Amino acid sequence: MNNNGCLREFAKYVSLNVLGTLALSCYIFADTLFVSIGVGSDGLTALNLAIPIFNLIIGCGLMIGMGGATKFAIQKSQNDSEKANKTFTHCIYIYIVLSAVFVLAALLFSNQIVSLLGADEKVFDMTHTYLQVLMLFTPAFLLNYILQCFVRNDGAPHLAMAGMITGSLSNVFLDWLFIFPLNMGIFGAVFATGLAPIISLCIISTHFIRRKNSFHLVKCKPEIRKAGSILSTGVPSLISELSSGVVIMIFNFIILNLQGNVGVAAYSVVANLYLIILSIFNGIAQGIQPLVSKNYGLGNIKNISLITRYAYTSMFAAAIIIYIGMFIFADPVTSAFNSENDPLLQQMAVTGMNIYFLAAPFAGFNVITAVYFTSSERAKPAQIITMLRGFIVIIPTSFLLAYLGKLTGVWFSFPVSEFIVAIVACILYFVYKKKFENNFYKQT
Repeated sequence: MNNNGCLREFAKYVSLNVLGTLALSCYIFADTLFVSIGVGSDGLTALNLAIPIFNLIIGCGLMIGMGGATKFAIQKSQNDSEKANKTFTHCIYIYIVLSAVFVLAALLFSNQIVSLLGADEKVFDMTHTYLQVLMLFTPAFLLNYILQCFVRNDGAPHLAMAGMITGSLSNVFLDWLFIFPLNMGIFGAVFATGLAPIISLCIISTHFIRRKNSFHLVKCKPEIRKAGSILSTGVPSLISELSSGVVIMIFNFIILNLQGNVGVAAYSVVANLYLIILSIFNGIAQGIQPLVSKNYGLGNIKNISLITRYAYTSMFAAAIIIYIGMFIFADPVTSAFNSENDPLLQQMAVTGMNIYFLAAPFAGFNVITAVYFTSSERAKPAQIITMLRGFIVIIPTSFLLAYLGKLTGVWFSFPVSEFIVAIVACILYFVYKKKFENNFYKQT
């Protein structure tokens, strides 16, 4: 593939995936907007307390989907259909086990989970409703993410994108319908969110109905080693999603102590808007995954270098445009979520947005670099990056800066953490890139 062909493939896959992930981010965005208007700041607080569990569900779906689809793409490029089908089958085995775990947790331990998330008496019931219903829909969420990843790697990124967009737009409509005309409150918001992946699956299923799929279930015994290999490859995707949930949980805890429920509501605005920004970087990363995996299977290091270069360039350009736009429009955007016209919520959210969004280029670089490593079956550096982002750096940084600078320190802790991780990711990228190229040339 020449440079122009590589660029066309990149533009096709990335544009479709960015559109899809942007639409997917509407799941929480629509909930946030409609809950803030229809339920008020307490509903906004309850929603934000439950979001980390949603991140966990998304992360588990992407762990299975990205891990399995990466191996599937490499095996498919090497014309090994038997291994590819066994990979898909093992993804379904893992899916069944994880679905059962989430559903049982929803039925038996939802009260305890809500307490652990920090809900007080004022928002406990709303948080419990949102969380329990969300977890009961886990089988639909997981299967949706798994099939999206496989269909994307099976040469149908347009269909994966159509499924994501259709599900997300239906969620927006159903959110409005259930919260306002039907007056179903917080239950209506989460019920709409739960129905969205089912609608998305109806679109994706046409890939099988029309017999366009090159993968299917096969009869094989579950192998712990094969399942472990899939999960190991997909763990960076899980940790990447979990990092968003961990950041939200930590910030909720700190801000509750600093500013109470109003502070958490303000952070909910900042965090949910940032999830939309992050979805653009996830779209770029997910878009390059099939291309990197395919070229890795073929041993084409030139195309891999071109694809990653295009990805980083696109990400940095998007980050700059996004930050300028959000800096200019932070006040009117926040007002849309501040239905009670609380001046304290408005001031905190605007200030937080201007500082928090400084993390955009560093977070984008970290996300893309981790997926680059995952796509070429180098799980270790990907896991290092995602562990640093999700736990090792952000936790001490947030507590330290909150102690030194109160709420302003909390806002700064996120960009500072992503910047530190970006330095490590940059070093890992060049070290492993050199090793990969040296090993390739020795083999040839």
